[in-house]
Amino acid sequence: MSFQLDTAYSVCRDVARSQAKNFYYSFLALPKEKRNAICAVYAFMRQADDIADDETMPRDARRVRLQKFIDDWHHAATHESDDPVFMALSDTQKRFNIPHDLLDALVRGTAMDLIEGPPAEPARRPSGVQTATASTHKVVYRSFQDLYSYCYYVASVVGLVCIKIFGYKEQRAEKLAEECGVAFQLTNIIRDVKEDALVGRIYLPEEDLTRFGVDADSFSKIGCTEKKAAKDFVVPENVRNLLEFEAERARGYYRSAEELQGLIDEDSRPALWVLVTIYQRLLGRITQKQYDVFHGKVRLSTWEKVSVLARGVAQTVIG
Repeated sequence: MSFQLDTAYSVCRDVARSQAKNFYYSFLALPKEKRNAICAVYAFMRQADDIADDETMPRDARRVRLQKFIDDWHHAATHESDDPVFMALSDTQKRFNIPHDLLDALVRGTAMDLIEGPPAEPARRPSGVQTATASTHKVVYRSFQDLYSYCYYVASVVGLVCIKIFGYKEQRAEKLAEECGVAFQLTNIIRDVKEDALVGRIYLPEEDLTRFGVDADSFSKIGCTEKKAAKDFVVPENVRNLLEFEAERARGYYRSAEELQGLIDEDSRPALWVLVTIYQRLLGRITQKQYDVFHGKVRLSTWEKVSVLARGVAQTVIG
């Protein structure tokens, strides 16, 4: 590997280290070449994501910038580029035979918040936004089928790119990776339900809200402001039942990850195990809290994630 290319990968690793959070711990369980590749893909997504999330620009302007970003990437993929992320990604694409349309779909996933109507913006919010009033709440998806389509673009496509790097031989691994991505995104949606509601967005399907008798406006109102009162807080039964229903859906899709584990290359299995375990523990933490996602963000500590990583790496050593 040339010095220039090695430097490009180093830039991507720095981006992943500083911003990838849960994902970065799984990256560390990969052999160097695959770890570099995953970091290049992540840095590419991060660049697109930053454009999509730039609230200083109107939505139309962001769409134009994202299209230019894609065009610039297409040019860099077939010509020399000074952009370190494009340079590293171009090398990664060639090494792991990642289709162009899959990388384009990654960018489309980061741009979901710029599309008018379902599929709509993902569960990411700019800092400092004002709390939505009850009249501004919008249920984005009418059915779970609609929500699944959203999850595919913002999460499953990432999984499909990852398994290209992980390595697999059986085609059914692709469907399993898709469903694993849905499990991750459902976990995020459950965890962030109040945070999303505070900016007027409801990602749980309307058909499920109706089934459990939950008013979309209620999510931003649930909870207590005082810590003492929050300690004894009980989530309303219909809301708890709704979130449990969605969590059970996620658990079903996590079972696909268990099957996927045996289909990818052996040297990549610890990385997948680490990522899935972190997300499953996150969902387990939500369950332990009786679905109280209304008082602070549910997360795992750095120590917990390092512990999971250590167990994943140990699997490689023992194996």
